Amino acid sequence: MSGTYDPSGVHPVIGVDAGTATLREADHLIRDLRTTLALPPGTVACTHLIRTDTRRGTAVSLALPERVSAERVWQQLTATELSAALDDRRHGPSEAAALAAAEHAARRSGRAVLYAGVERLTGTVTVADLLESTAIDQLTVVGAPSTTPAPTTPILTQDHVRPEWRAGRLTLALVPAVGNTLAPFEVPNPTPCCADHV
Repeated sequence: MSGTYDPSGVHPVIGVDAGTATLREADHLIRDLRTTLALPPGTVACTHLIRTDTRRGTAVSLALPERVSAERVWQQLTATELSAALDDRRHGPSEAAALAAAEHAARRSGRAVLYAGVERLTGTVTVADLLESTAIDQLTVVGAPSTTPAPTTPILTQDHVRPEWRAGRLTLALVPAVGNTLAPFEVPNPTPCCADHV
């Protein structure tokens, strides 16, 4: 993988809670924060499902490439109404933000929306291209977890690739698709479960 992402390095992680309820809202929040906070290259931004006694919904985490940019982003966030957590510092009601930051920092969970190479994942790419040009560490095929896809296998990205942190590795779940191809397990616009029953 090329770029400024260092998978072995420790990065400061800021958790942010804007009261978002859905993954789609959290994705939009990340895109807004990318612009308004001028997030630097090398930032990894994830969504997190939050289920506590006081909060049900989503929060986001921002792993910044170095401490100076994390401090700048922290200062910007503390001038807003958003809740945030960085290390032991808190801004606003920050339980969800602190949970998101802790999970991302430990690389236990988090659905990555912004990461090195994501802009290259449009249309169809090969397994080799995806692994060489992005921060994604590994692939898993749903229903065949011990299967390793061939490097030349095409992946139909649908311009929507959301890997997740699993046991310290940024992992993309794939499903078999038409014509001996693969596709990300998560689709860009899922149909609600009961959409055809209304």
